[in-house]
Parts: sequence; C-alpha cells; structure tokens
Amino acid sequence: MRHQQARAVESVWDYPRPPRTEEDSRRIVVRSGKNVLAYSTRSMRVLETSHPPVFYLPPSAVDMTLLRANPHTTFCEFKGRAAYWDIIAEGTIDRAAWSYPAPSTGFEEIKDWIAFYPSKVKCTVDGEVVKAQAGGFYGGWITAEITGPFKGEPGTNRW
Repeated sequence: MRHQQARAVESVWDYPRPPRTEEDSRRIVVRSGKNVLAYSTRSMRVLETSHPPVFYLPPSAVDMTLLRANPHTTFCEFKGRAAYWDIIAEGTIDRAAWSYPAPSTGFEEIKDWIAFYPSKVKCTVDGEVVKAQAGGFYGGWITAEITGPFKGEPGTNRW
C-alpha cells in the first residue's frame, strides 16, 4: 500500500487571479458507472481565487472511445474557448467534460487536456471521493484539504 502524506490545507482565497496551473502527481480516477473514463498520476490543476481546483488530465489518460464531442462552447476570460464532451457509456451524460483546443496564452500546457465535472461522474484523488463545486456551471474538485467559501454556493452570484 502506498504511503499517503498529509497535504497542507489550501484556502481558495489564497489562489491567484488570474489563475495559474500546477502539476499534480496524485492518482486521479474518473468513473461513470462501471466504466473507468480516466486514470492518471499526471494532471494539471488550475487554481483560481474563490474556486476549488479543476484537475485536467492528458488525453492519453482518458478513454476517448467513451466520449463524444458536443457542439456547446463557452468562453473563459483567462483560458479561452472551451469545447465540451458527452459521455457515451451506459447512456449519455451531456457536457460531462471539457477541454481547451486552443487555450489562451499562459495556459498552453492544458491544450486538449480533459477536465470532468464531479457533479456528473465519480472523481477520486488518491482514493478520496471528490465533492462537486456547487452551482452546476463551475467544475471545481473539493477534497479534504481545500477550504472555502467557494464561488457557486448560494449567495455568491456577484463575486
């Protein structure tokens, strides 16, 4: 069994704005039902003030046969235009993941990497089940070491 080191508590209010990326080597597993959508010990976290981190996984760690491109897009003032992915395993889960095919300057290292909504699939970090960021729009991953309050919770619309 792998020895787990305690991680320092991180307040999302200490994260920067504009956001920054950070490499992470913890074991990430993403599941939909009995299907493993992604498995990796190599990820990039995007850290932004008031948001729990979002984990992006390299395409090589994702079973792309279980994803289908969705025509929906959104625009992030920092990262650029996001493309969305549906999960097509055991039924369809619309817009369960997203990526940046042509990210803005400063975010090139997450080009084509996939992020999943923990509100739509089961995500774990070193075996810990991730809690989803509230609100439905944001895809932050809340783990035991992350503290808020978080954007997306009731009363945070104007943050």
